[in-house]
Amino acid sequence: MEANYVPVYVMLPLDVISTDNQLEKPDELITQLKSLKSAKVDGVMLDVWWGIVENEGPQMYNWSAYRQLFQIIYEEGLALQAIMSFHQCGGNVGDVIYIPIPKWVREIGESNPDIFYTNYKGARNEECLSLGVDNQPLFLGRTAIEMYRDYMKSFRENMADFIDVGLIKDIEVGLGPAGEMRYPSYPETQGWAYPGIGEFQCYDNYLQEDFKAAAAEADHPEWELPGEDAGEYNDMPESTKFFKTNGTYLTEEGKFFLTWYSDKLIIHADQILDKANQVFLGCKIKLAAKVAGIHWWYFHPSHAAELTAGYYNLTDRDGYRPIARMLSRHYAVFNFTCVEMRNSEQPEEAKSGPEELVQQVLSAGWREGIQVACENALSRYDENGYNQILKNARPNGVNKCGPPKLRIFAMTYLRLSDDLLQENNFSLFKIFVKKMHADLDYLPNSDQYFSPIEPMARSEPEIPIEEILEATKPEEPYPFDSETDMPVDADGGNLFTAIFSTFGKIKSIFFK
Repeated sequence: MEANYVPVYVMLPLDVISTDNQLEKPDELITQLKSLKSAKVDGVMLDVWWGIVENEGPQMYNWSAYRQLFQIIYEEGLALQAIMSFHQCGGNVGDVIYIPIPKWVREIGESNPDIFYTNYKGARNEECLSLGVDNQPLFLGRTAIEMYRDYMKSFRENMADFIDVGLIKDIEVGLGPAGEMRYPSYPETQGWAYPGIGEFQCYDNYLQEDFKAAAAEADHPEWELPGEDAGEYNDMPESTKFFKTNGTYLTEEGKFFLTWYSDKLIIHADQILDKANQVFLGCKIKLAAKVAGIHWWYFHPSHAAELTAGYYNLTDRDGYRPIARMLSRHYAVFNFTCVEMRNSEQPEEAKSGPEELVQQVLSAGWREGIQVACENALSRYDENGYNQILKNARPNGVNKCGPPKLRIFAMTYLRLSDDLLQENNFSLFKIFVKKMHADLDYLPNSDQYFSPIEPMARSEPEIPIEEILEATKPEEPYPFDSETDMPVDADGGNLFTAIFSTFGKIKSIFFK
C-alpha cells in the first residue's frame, strides 16, 4: 500500500517574505505550520522571489530572510519545494501583493522596453523578461539566462546546509509569468477577463527579428506575424479570422508561425533547465517545471487560448508531449495545474475541458517516462474539488498489492490561508490529506513510497527540435476512472465526531 501514498505540499502565502526582504509574522507562521504538521502534510512550497533577493543591484543577493524562513520550516519537520521565481507577483489570479522583478533590471527596460513581452498593439508586459532576450547580453554584460543561472548558483551556495540535510526536495524553475512555462497571453493588468482567447506576445524587436529570419530561412520572407486578424484579449475564437473554424491557424503560414512560437518556448525552457541542472548537479533534489492548465476553448477546434499561451495543441496535434520529451532529458518533474476542476463547473460558452486536458497532459508525461505532479488552480475547500484531485492523482485507483498503474509524484495544494485553517474547512482538508496518503499514516521517508531521489545527474544530450516534434503525433490518453476509489466524505470522515457529539447531547438531556 505504501506505493500508493502521494505526498501533499501546501503553498505558503505569496507575501510570507515582505517586499523589503523581511520575514513577516514569524510567530503566526510557526503556529500555522504546526497546524499543517498536525494534518500530516508532507511539506510546503515557497516562491523565492528574484525581485526581493537581487533587488539592490546585479549579483547583490540577500538571502537572510529566506534562511530564517527555511530554518523555521526545517524545525517544524516539513519538507520544502522551492520555486525560482523570476517573474513579478501581481497581475495574475490570486496575486495579493506586488513584487516586481529587480529594480535595476526594470531600469534597463526603461531605455530598452523590448526586453519585455509585447503584444501586437505594442503594450509591454513587465511580469517577466521576454524569451527573446534569453541570449542577449543586455544586462550589464550578462544575458537573461546567465542572470537566472547566477541567481540559482547563489541560492545553492547560500542554502547548501539546507540542501545537504534534505530539507529541499525539488527546485521548480520559473519559466514565465506566474512561474509557468508560457507566454503572458492573458494578463489581467491589460484588461483580460475569462474566457477571453488572449493575445500572442511576440512583438518585441528581438522576437520579430527572430521570426523574420526563420521565415526567410524557410524561403517565405513574405510571411508575417499575425496581426489584427488574431483578435484582442477578450475576443471569442469565432470573432477572429485567425482562430475561427477553418481559420488562418490551419493555413501553411499559420502552422509555420504556431510551430515557431511554441518551439521558442520549448527551447527557452530547455536552456534554463540545462543551466539549473549544472547548478544543482550532485544535489539530492529534483528539478521541476510548471505548465499552465489553460482549459477554456479546449473544445473549440482552434484551442485558441492554448495557442496564444504557446501550447500548440489541437485535436490532431499533441502540444504537451513535446514539452514532456524536453523535460525528460533533465529528469525533471512535469507540474500541471487545474486538477481540481470539473467540466460541469465551467460556463458552457467557454467550451472548457479541464478534465480532458488534465487526462491528456498527465498521459503525455507518463508516456515520456517522467514524473508528473499537480496543483489546484483555484482555492477549494469542498468534497467535489478534493475528489477530483484524488481521481487525477491515482487515475485507476489504489493497488493494494503494489504500485498503482498510474500515480502522480506529488500534489501541491493552493494555498495556506485563514480560510483553509477555518475549523470546518481544515477538518475536511485533513481527510483529503489522509486519502492522498491512501489512508496510511504519515511516512517521513519518501523512499518508502516512491523511487528514491538520487543525486542529480547531468542532463542527457540536447534533443534536436525535430525529434521533440515527433512527439506531436496524438495518441489516446490513458483511461481514467470516472470517480476516485478513495473519496473525501465529510460525514463519513467525521463519523466518530458525530457519534460523540450525539452522545454528548443525549447525556446532557438525561443528566440535567
